[in-house]
Amino acid sequence: MQVAGLDIYVNHPVLHLGATDWVPVSLALEAAAASSCDTHVAVRVRAQRGLIKVRLFVQPQAPAAAGPDPDFTTIFNGSLLLSDGRIAVGDVEQLTRFVHRVGDRGEFNVRVAVDSPGPDPGAVDITVIRPAR
Repeated sequence: MQVAGLDIYVNHPVLHLGATDWVPVSLALEAAAASSCDTHVAVRVRAQRGLIKVRLFVQPQAPAAAGPDPDFTTIFNGSLLLSDGRIAVGDVEQLTRFVHRVGDRGEFNVRVAVDSPGPDPGAVDITVIRPAR
């Protein structure tokens, strides 16, 4: 189920998502479409040419039929540790930041997909799957 949608303008071609803690300095994107550590994902996006559309989906345990765009390309599919149960999405300069509670603290499965892999994505779908209890 989609729980949020936002438009972000970025000056640099990097969007961060993950825990509300500081993004580790060691998380470098370099030439990849995405880079991750145990708490954050850095995603390459289109910079300074319009808004980046971001949609956040939260699903219980397994993906449902209605959800992220199936035509998007998955660039990250793994787990993130969210120390307070909230996920943050924002630009690398930390000028814009969106935070949403997705559950209790702990490890969550996260899938990040973009409309156009490579240097020019203009839309990002983030799916957070709550762990089974």
